[in-house]
Amino acid sequence: MHRLSVATFNTRGIPVVGSQLRARYGVIGREFEASDVDVVNVQEVLTYYHLRQLVRWMPSYRWISYRRSLVGPAGGLVTFSRRPVEATDYVRFPSMFKGTLVTRLPVGYVVNTHPTANVDGDWSESNRFYGTHREQLAVLADIVDALPGPAIVCGDFNVPRDSDLFRTFIAKAFLVDAFAGACPPTFRAEYLPPGRTSQCIDFVLVTGAINVESADLLFTDRPDLSDHLGLSVRLSISA
Repeated sequence: MHRLSVATFNTRGIPVVGSQLRARYGVIGREFEASDVDVVNVQEVLTYYHLRQLVRWMPSYRWISYRRSLVGPAGGLVTFSRRPVEATDYVRFPSMFKGTLVTRLPVGYVVNTHPTANVDGDWSESNRFYGTHREQLAVLADIVDALPGPAIVCGDFNVPRDSDLFRTFIAKAFLVDAFAGACPPTFRAEYLPPGRTSQCIDFVLVTGAINVESADLLFTDRPDLSDHLGLSVRLSISA
């Protein structure tokens, strides 16, 4: 039996202008460095400048997974690990500058993903983003299904827990919600337009060979860091 702690956090969130990127990333990096989290998955690390800020404050995370692109990590996805990394792959979603980062560890696979944002806040079948999300989640399900070992799938999915998009995806990919459906809204209500309802759109999902020992929220009292909450789980993985 192997134990692993994994976190996920959308790091940019708030508008670029006036976002105090260096200070925010300094706090995020120092918090993870002081934690006992083994693997940190981050989204919206959009440039190499963003990446350098995190690397500076997370020296114990010796293995850093990402796919290079012209201006920064492909899809804004980076996985930091204190455990040795055996391989890294990136799969781009069709017709989008979004995708999925797959990191292979000795104990299994960590999948970091970030589908397209739905700026309408409407996940009904008639919405303009519905087809895009359905296509992207189908690709993600195929990625997970093809992995030959235990997998932890996490990130900012941009679809809510109670949507048919999410329910169809986890059924197809044979995944279990590490928070057992009990995670509160992960997008901060204070960043929404008037009249919008906050949703749980960030997840840590696991395959059947993985047991969830505990699940916690991160940065709950720091709305200045991002418009998202972070998630952290402790897992035991069958050898």
